Amino acid sequence: MEDEKIVKLFWQRDEAAIQETSAKYGAYCHSIALRILDSREKSEECVNDTWLKAWHTIPPQQPMVLRAFLGTITRHLALTALRDACREKRGGGQTLFAISELENCLPDDETPEKALENKELTRAINQWLGMLPKEQRVAFLRRYWYFDDLQTISRRMAWSQGKTNSLLRRLRIKLKEYLESEGFER
Repeated sequence: MEDEKIVKLFWQRDEAAIQETSAKYGAYCHSIALRILDSREKSEECVNDTWLKAWHTIPPQQPMVLRAFLGTITRHLALTALRDACREKRGGGQTLFAISELENCLPDDETPEKALENKELTRAINQWLGMLPKEQRVAFLRRYWYFDDLQTISRRMAWSQGKTNSLLRRLRIKLKEYLESEGFER
């Protein structure tokens, strides 16, 4: 079913919207959640929460790209679940390691006032990503959006792990420099 029809079902409060969404985007959302949570059970719960969140969000929202809308919800819910789990048991894993790699690039976000700056920060990061060559952009997003490990990215890009690691380090440095030039101080 086309995305416009699925969104229309949400607006009509037709429960078939959930079934159609699950059929079309279930595997996509599961892959996002599984990469972050590394647990099929927790991923399943996260994806079910995604459908519920979409149900409560559409309407009033009218997503322009349903796939991206659902992926963003799934990612946010999975990261929240991961943070909660890590609070209970100190641990880590690939996802937290990837997040920690970006800590030195992004400004601190401790106050509510900073929340207003998030849109500008998002705009700046998207602009920076748009300036990168496609291969570099894909590698960066695979690591820091989809949380792929270095080995997976290396295989996908047909690069050595050393090249992948070096490229990602250089890209983090460039991102930090770009954000500082745009007025975002750490």
